[in-house]
Amino acid sequence: MTSSATAFGWNKVLTLDAGRNIIGGSPQVLRDAIAHGADLRIYSEFHHNEHIDTTSHNNELIQETMDMRATYLIDGRWCGGILTLRQPVDLPHGFGPRPSLSLFMYNEDGQQAIARPHLDGPPASGTRGPAALADRSDMPKYHELDSWDVATNAPSSNFIYDFNTLRYFVRDDWKLLLHHSAKGEVISGSRAAVADAFARGVEWKLGISGLCSDLIPADQPALAHEVFIQAGSCYLYTQQELLIAASHPVARVRPAIPLQYATGNWDYAWLVARTDGQIAKLIYDPYTLASSRSSDQHEIRWFCR
Repeated sequence: MTSSATAFGWNKVLTLDAGRNIIGGSPQVLRDAIAHGADLRIYSEFHHNEHIDTTSHNNELIQETMDMRATYLIDGRWCGGILTLRQPVDLPHGFGPRPSLSLFMYNEDGQQAIARPHLDGPPASGTRGPAALADRSDMPKYHELDSWDVATNAPSSNFIYDFNTLRYFVRDDWKLLLHHSAKGEVISGSRAAVADAFARGVEWKLGISGLCSDLIPADQPALAHEVFIQAGSCYLYTQQELLIAASHPVARVRPAIPLQYATGNWDYAWLVARTDGQIAKLIYDPYTLASSRSSDQHEIRWFCR
């Protein structure tokens, strides 16, 4: 199926109705775009007194779009995206009551999730694990599937909200310049092309294979996955033709179909990636906010725009 073009380079490639039935586009087109490094935005519709304030008489329709800065391609057959920079908001006034990261996750089938590491004080150290479902009787379109770690600093849950519609938009204008193995061996593209593009001031985006493999328990089979995230500060060592890129923050989640949050299966990280395959990781434990550092070798695809 062909995508539906919009202004400014964004194309609508998948539309779901309130029951999450496909009424336009194709999940495969969405997956293909994510595989090309495409940016992802998701559009939704809901009514104020059904989703924001259920005690209100305001039935106004609200339209929302969200930038899914981290995108996941799982085993080549599933995709999803995660908001990485959002603070809770209290519509229509401003911010929510507690500073935290709102790491909302959307799967290609409309299943959603939220993880919320709090940032406003000493981390709570309650018991981790499954928790009772919240009472959502005032919000009949909200269907909580499970709940985790509610007494800790990093509660999460998986859910479905019956939005009037979900529309998946992609901006598929990244150009693949270099694909190398975990050892830095060139698979396609060239380091010369990277150097030429760097001098022209382009943006960079990384497609990193196996970034979350360490979150898979040893007794579970590994699931192939690629995580896409833009880079911020970038550095080119001109004699070595070595590109080094400091990534935007990324929520790392154990690869699964569908993607879901659960106890201990996610964290929050910054990366410094190199075109020799080395990635330095600064990882924050969402439960304690303590940081750790590690380094590993990864197969990486380098996109520019």
